[in-house]
Amino acid sequence: MPPVKGHEVTKKILVIDSERCTGCRKCELVCSVRYTGSNDPERSRIKVLKWDHIGYYLPVSCQNCDNAACAEVCPTRACKRDPSLGVTVIDKNRCIGCKSCVLACPFGVPAFDRPEGISVKCDYCGGNPQCVRYCQSGALSFVEPNEISAIKTGQLAQRIMALQTPKGIGS
Repeated sequence: MPPVKGHEVTKKILVIDSERCTGCRKCELVCSVRYTGSNDPERSRIKVLKWDHIGYYLPVSCQNCDNAACAEVCPTRACKRDPSLGVTVIDKNRCIGCKSCVLACPFGVPAFDRPEGISVKCDYCGGNPQCVRYCQSGALSFVEPNEISAIKTGQLAQRIMALQTPKGIGS
């Protein structure tokens, strides 16, 4: 059944270009202010992993997996798929702070917000991600899934694996 005219849902995705990231962490700042009202990057829904010794920075956010492990393990079903936005969300009123979702995620997302006592994750700011809006280097973009190439995604995954594998192991 086609969507009702005027109610088409665009399911965009957050794309990260690590080659453009400068490590400024403005995305963390903007996110923390948007969600908590305070300048506290520890409470951000996006995190910038930094390898300062080689000058490599990688923003990490929820991948909004189709079969999200975080949603599968949530005992209260606070973590669930929002089909209208095409993202996995956490209902803070249902979250009991058990951290099961944090442990289940292969990407290290969601995060546990200590002051709130709940798990949190990126929900694309309801379809208008502020991290993208304020990213001056252009490392973050919010695009239709068909706009990114599988090759670029594969190259990024290989870089991440290379950075996480200690030299000498598996060589």
